[in-house]
Parts: sequence; structure tokens; C-alpha cells
Amino acid sequence: MGDRQKIPLPRRPFTLHIVLVGATHPGNLGAVCRAMLNYGFTSLRLVSPVCSPDDIEARNRAKHAGRILNDCQVYDSIEEATADCSLVVGTSGKREIGSKTTFRHFSYPWEFSQYLNDFTESVALIFGEEGMGLSAESLEKCDFLVTLPTWEGYPIANLSHAVNACVYEVHRASVLSSQGSDPGLPDIVPLERNLNSTLRKILIQGIDEFGQSLPGNQERRDSFSQNLRRSVMRSSPTEDEATRLIGGILDATTALQYVEGNDMWRRGRRRKITPQEEE
Repeated sequence: MGDRQKIPLPRRPFTLHIVLVGATHPGNLGAVCRAMLNYGFTSLRLVSPVCSPDDIEARNRAKHAGRILNDCQVYDSIEEATADCSLVVGTSGKREIGSKTTFRHFSYPWEFSQYLNDFTESVALIFGEEGMGLSAESLEKCDFLVTLPTWEGYPIANLSHAVNACVYEVHRASVLSSQGSDPGLPDIVPLERNLNSTLRKILIQGIDEFGQSLPGNQERRDSFSQNLRRSVMRSSPTEDEATRLIGGILDATTALQYVEGNDMWRRGRRRKITPQEEE
């Protein structure tokens, strides 16, 4: 469980390089790699790291993303690490407050991901040292800055959490635009939760037949059917979910009819619901 499946990485028109400056904690380094591969990114660049990619703690925290540590590149400066990039983006949790900011002009991660929609070159997303962040000098080398929408009472996030939040937003945009059409983004979780009209009629009819099979007076039966229908439809079930619900409702209805000695069951156990014609 948790192993990487044998599918390609998502296709993106741009290449994203995660750049860590002065990484000090091997556990965080490994966690960054795991977060990157969770969302289909594999290019990691280290600038003057204090810890080693070969550290056992980094390897343990990376889990199945160890190949990112194997392939990561080490540089002496931000300039060297971003020399082949057409866009250099810095990150920081140290935000200026007030209407007249003089230096730290920020975007949120979702704005950054939207910017990449039509980008076709290499992008560097830079994170600073744990507990320190990027220096003002380093931020000056960036084209623009990204910050997380953290609470102002405690705005500084852990390094691996910050990386995770940013790459999640970039990957989310890929999922919304390419799921099902990209071999690296299989259509497992449906993006649309709609029922076709025939399946909807079958589901509603099944709920009504189930309700009418319950013991008690007619008011109780009608009330149950209405409440179950509204609860189910408000949840926006997928077609697969609706099909499974129909099967269970049909079995429950058949069981109630059997217990009641209902002639509908005696004529043979039903295996499907045929939608009635609308009046």
C-alpha cells in the first residue's frame, strides 16, 4: 500500500523545479520529496544545503520518493540553480501589513497555478531555510512572490507543508483540465457528479417502492420516501453510487415483501426496476 503505480507522470506544458535554499533538516527534506511525488513533480534543486540527500532520515521520510533524492541537483547559489528558468518565484510567510507595501508583493498559490496555465518554459519555485525563510537579498532575485493564506496569528508554515500546499494547487489545476485525457491522471474520482435521466427515475422509483413496502400507515410511508429521496439526491451521487444504491434498495424492498407475504415477491424475486412511464 502506498507504492507508486506504473503510470507516467502527468503531462504539463511547463517544467517545475522545486528549489530549497539552505535546507537543514533531513526529515523535512525527505518530506518535501514525498509531497512532490504525491502530485507528480520530480525535479528538486538544493542551494547550499546543510543536510545531505543521502541522510538516512531523509530517505526514510521520502518513502517511495527516494529517486527524487537520487536525482536532485546541488548548487552554490540561487543564480546557478535558476539559470535555465524563464520564471523565478519566491515564497515567504513574512508579509508586510498595511496599504503601502514596499517590497513583499504577494500572490496566493492558486493565482500562481493559474499563471502557469499557458506557460511552456521552466519555472523555479524557491523555498527558504527552515526557521529563517528566504532573505531579502534572495527575494530580490525573484520575479514575484507567493505566500500561503495562513492565519496572521501564526503565519509561518513548516517547509514540507508549504511545498505541499503549493504543488497541490498546481496539480489541482492539471486534474481539473486533464483528468481522463492524460495517462498520468486516470479518471478515478469523477469530476462531475451527475445522473442521467433514466438512472434518476429508477433510483427515485426504487426509493418510493421501498417506502411503500414499510409497515405503518400511509403518511409514514410517504414521509419516509420523501425524506430518503431528498437526502440521497442532495448528496449528488455518481452514477456508480446510484447503481449500488438501487441494488441495495431493491434487495431491501424484496425482503420486506417476502416478510409481508406480498404477491409481488411471490411472482418471482425481481432483479431490476423498470422505470414507469411518466403520466
